[in-house]
Amino acid sequence: MSAGARGASGTTPASTLPDRLTAFVRALRGHGIRIGPGETVDAAAVLEVLGLVDREWIREGLAAALLRADRQRAVFDAAFELYFPLGVGELAGARGASAGDRDELRERLAAALAANDTAALTRLAAEAVELFGRYGSPGSDGWSAHQTLDRLRPQTLLARILADTRAGGVGGAGGGVGGGLRMGFGGGLALGSGAAGAGGGSGAGLGAGGFTERLDADEIRRRIEDFRDRVRTEARRRVAERRGAEMIAERGIAPSADQVDFLVANREQLVELRRTVQPLARKLATRLAARRRRAARGQIDIRRTLRRSLSTGGVPLRPAYRRHRPARPEIVLLCDVSGSVAGFANFTMLLVQAMRDQFSKVRVYAFVNRVDEVTRLVTTGQADPAELGRRIATEAAITGWHGSSDYGAALGEFAERHLDAVGPRTSVIVLGDARTNGFDPNAEALRRIVARARRVHWLNPETPSTWGIGDSAAPVYAEIVDMHTCRNARRLGELVTRLLPV
Repeated sequence: MSAGARGASGTTPASTLPDRLTAFVRALRGHGIRIGPGETVDAAAVLEVLGLVDREWIREGLAAALLRADRQRAVFDAAFELYFPLGVGELAGARGASAGDRDELRERLAAALAANDTAALTRLAAEAVELFGRYGSPGSDGWSAHQTLDRLRPQTLLARILADTRAGGVGGAGGGVGGGLRMGFGGGLALGSGAAGAGGGSGAGLGAGGFTERLDADEIRRRIEDFRDRVRTEARRRVAERRGAEMIAERGIAPSADQVDFLVANREQLVELRRTVQPLARKLATRLAARRRRAARGQIDIRRTLRRSLSTGGVPLRPAYRRHRPARPEIVLLCDVSGSVAGFANFTMLLVQAMRDQFSKVRVYAFVNRVDEVTRLVTTGQADPAELGRRIATEAAITGWHGSSDYGAALGEFAERHLDAVGPRTSVIVLGDARTNGFDPNAEALRRIVARARRVHWLNPETPSTWGIGDSAAPVYAEIVDMHTCRNARRLGELVTRLLPV
């Protein structure tokens, strides 16, 4: 890649290594990764020890110094590509190419995918973005990974690669497409090629060693998805050079699973979010247990403390406490499982169920416009929000004569039929967006629940700016109970540890 072909604005990541590192850390903090001064100093030490010889060494060294959880790695890698890019500028060799080169590029891509030539795939991703990803007018143009992949359509190569593999017609692909890539940060900093720059790739062709056709297909799909990620990385890098790495890091990097908005999460994000249920439950259970141990110490007993101080001349060196043994609380979840709110409710039900050892009793009720207890379904189901939602929809009586959510009817039915589940030790948590579809919110039913429970909290996945807009009855309910915004798993964990009694 040629540094002289840099974008018109000349906007590149910080040119000096300390500035680049601090900007990189700021970007990670902006995505919710907790990095303190100590970790930043450790990262600087990593760069000092490793030098700039191998880019992959630097990636792994910084990850070891800055990250504390596996789920943060995807955000880290995307930001790393912006602040420590593989190259700078545009690919000089692809200039002047026409759309007619698409077939030739697909031929080379098929060979590189079959041979798993990572250096070739990186080069081809850059060529593809240069050839198919440009949009806009000269001087203000940009690059689109979506446009590139839509025109190149690498997923359609699967059958062809498998057929060529069975016929023995695909060999190694490293020789013709792997060279000529200039590695560097820009601003005078250069990296050696490392693992990504090796000409021969990291794997042999498929078909050898007794792999079944299905395993071969899965492996090719993985390589195609890896190539798609390389295209996205290349497009982001080019846009970052024009518009600034800070802006692209803020807007162009997908959040980690625990920060994905419940209401807009897609299928892949929900699958990733599902994997966080058990680790998050263990973490929250540990925090609640620690709070319970601290609470058992009790408050200072003034009378006993003063008596003890007589032996030290009136100085209360040894305070005495009113010790008590706090009983484990009871939890009742009242969950709206309609529409887009269902993913939020299902995830929370599974999370609380995974923490059930921290409570003396957990009872779960689901509703759309009717209420039914689903504790048995949450207890016996797998840790899969989608499967739980399907079972609730088919096995529980949660809808009446229409399929729209009706908070007033649901709260009224709960207050009439299930209020015996609420007692002086019970904390009730209502999960839902409080959108009544124009029906009566029935605030009186919520007041009856509040009068009987120890505490009532409402977790709303919508932002406060939307409360009261349209059919939202959130302001009505917020006058009766504490309503909290809860848009992602991280916020949910914070609320659970802060709001639940010990």
